[in-house]
Amino acid sequence: MSAIHQRRDAALSRRSLLQGGAVLGAGAALGLPFGALAQEARRWPSVEAFIEEHVRTRKVANMVAALGYGEDEPLYIARGRDAFTSERQSDRDSLYRIYSMTKPVTGMAAMMLVDEGRIALDQPLADLIPAFANMQVQKVYDGPITPDNLEPAVRPITIRHLLTHTAGLGYGIIQKGALAQAYMSQGLMPFSSSRLVTPGLFRGPSAESLEVFADRLATLPLVFQPGTRWSYSVATDLLGRVVELAAGMPFDRFLQSRIFDPCGMESTGFRVPESEIHRLTANYLLMGGVLVPVDLPANSVFLDEPPFPFGGAGLVSSPRDYDRFLQMLAGYGTIGGQRVMSEAAVRLGTSDLFPDTLAPTDPFAANYGHGAGGRVGKGARAGTFGWFGAAGTCGLVNMNSGLRHSLFTQYMPAQAYPVQERFPELVAEDAAA
Repeated sequence: MSAIHQRRDAALSRRSLLQGGAVLGAGAALGLPFGALAQEARRWPSVEAFIEEHVRTRKVANMVAALGYGEDEPLYIARGRDAFTSERQSDRDSLYRIYSMTKPVTGMAAMMLVDEGRIALDQPLADLIPAFANMQVQKVYDGPITPDNLEPAVRPITIRHLLTHTAGLGYGIIQKGALAQAYMSQGLMPFSSSRLVTPGLFRGPSAESLEVFADRLATLPLVFQPGTRWSYSVATDLLGRVVELAAGMPFDRFLQSRIFDPCGMESTGFRVPESEIHRLTANYLLMGGVLVPVDLPANSVFLDEPPFPFGGAGLVSSPRDYDRFLQMLAGYGTIGGQRVMSEAAVRLGTSDLFPDTLAPTDPFAANYGHGAGGRVGKGARAGTFGWFGAAGTCGLVNMNSGLRHSLFTQYMPAQAYPVQERFPELVAEDAAA
């Protein structure tokens, strides 16, 4: 399993090189020549005021924003402490549970293999995992798992479907019916929230490996016909199994050797070693207007080795590290003069990969496309790529202008505050000003 490595002093001198909210759109404001983003926070007054207000009023314990353009060093705006009871000021090296911001990382890993010809976008998943050859689909969404509510899939699940959440797979945090219970009982809840055992709030035990996860998932029905609807799902976790089969190495090792190490992401991994507990932030649950600690650093579930690397929501990272990932994308595969991905792979992965079988009435597709694990803007939002995390984080990059903007904090549910909607809007406002 990958672990977060202690950042060496030498790393400080190197160049620092993304379900919820609206993505920053491309527009005249985003094309401005901000050549030197080693600027003061007053260049981003709305963002700074937003962060200060949330920390001052104790809506959150901390917030850190990373803003960068092209090859420039990022600017960090940081307020608060790693926990309400902590003495450590939150900064670019604080560790955050980024949850679903893991998805674009997994997506780009898959795009590397597509670029190398090891897998293809429209290749059937069953070529790699035969158990997915003859899938059943629920006739009534989230209905019973009984023969009278099942029908055969009309087309195979493909790699494209997994990348874009159009495979028809379910998600234990989305489904409400019998399928949600089946996911829970079979350990198909691939994320960690807390060591606390709270039925209905936190996950149960997970499958013991990616192989077992994939094989069990193949026994359960789909919620939609493949390729017809965008439906947030465990597809990205299943994609981790695809990566390790196609690459011939464990999924977490692939991420470490092909993305984390080349990008200089020394604080990103699926668990936190005890030596780094001092910079792990606390996570809180908002209940009745009160923030209740659910995952404190000294007793965090992220100190445990996970059952398997959760490609959909398993990573812990720092503002510095995730900005390096975004800078690699903004550089079309290069960072600090080193090529990590081909330009073609980045361009394809950050483009709209929706299948042509998608229903024209799909509500998500009316406003957005979907690339390799992240949302893609349309219209005024064209050029943006990125995704959001369950604890209030977001990571976005505008591929047209090179603007990277990410926000880190820790509270759940993310929808409790409009943070993920407002942060990109405020970045746009400050850029326009």
